Amino acid sequence: MIQQRQLIDFFNRKVNEYNQPQFIAADPICVPHQFSQLQDIEIAGLFAALIAWGNRTSIINNARKLMQLMGQQPYAFITQLSGPNDPQLKPLFAFVHRTFNGIDLMHLLRFLHHHYVVAQQPSLETAFSDGLTANDDSIEPALNHFYHYVFNAQLFPDYPTRTRKHIAAPVKKSSCKRLCMYLRWMVRNDDKGVDFGLWQLIQPRQLICPIDVHVARVAKRFQLLQRQQTDWQAALELTHYLRKLDANDPAKYDFALFGLGVIEKF
Repeated sequence: MIQQRQLIDFFNRKVNEYNQPQFIAADPICVPHQFSQLQDIEIAGLFAALIAWGNRTSIINNARKLMQLMGQQPYAFITQLSGPNDPQLKPLFAFVHRTFNGIDLMHLLRFLHHHYVVAQQPSLETAFSDGLTANDDSIEPALNHFYHYVFNAQLFPDYPTRTRKHIAAPVKKSSCKRLCMYLRWMVRNDDKGVDFGLWQLIQPRQLICPIDVHVARVAKRFQLLQRQQTDWQAALELTHYLRKLDANDPAKYDFALFGLGVIEKF
């Protein structure tokens, strides 16, 4: 049985190995890294994260295609839309990534326009953080708040119900892997140049480690995780253990677990 001190040292080495700029190009995080403006980064990051399932090359290519359809200025594109019949939207109706299609995209663009223009929010962070307090021990309330905000029937009475499957939430028992990854990108702040650390209202200690079948497999091999289902409870259980390794930044171990599981096929 590996000792905890050895485990911490091993995982910290793996974090340092994979939390490096040279790994950006092959990861969906490369899409928001094309931009420098806060709002462009958070919009590009959101779409890159939401379609981040399947082949990583396909994910990156389709996310870049979406940015091109927005003229490489996603914030300006969204905020300048005149309405659902704006002719600028026509090319985007044909966008598709697996089961995510133009219908889903139109609703998310409508949501983002509401948030930035109608609600006059300077950042997408408040779409999550308005459901969170400093005393919350995880981002669970923030994720549930975001889901209910995106599908608020008073704001968007005709939203497409099919799009709900593309926004995960703990209340739906989902692992929320893609949104947990997105919040890691936006919240974590170190000197490595990978995560952006642009958001201040959510704390790194509140982040939940993204979990999928690859991360779960590695976590079970190291006896960090007992739960069989890869769901929200598994994400909480894994993060609870990772907080023993670093209480202030448990999500940094996503680099180690993902690297071991996907790159090293551990």
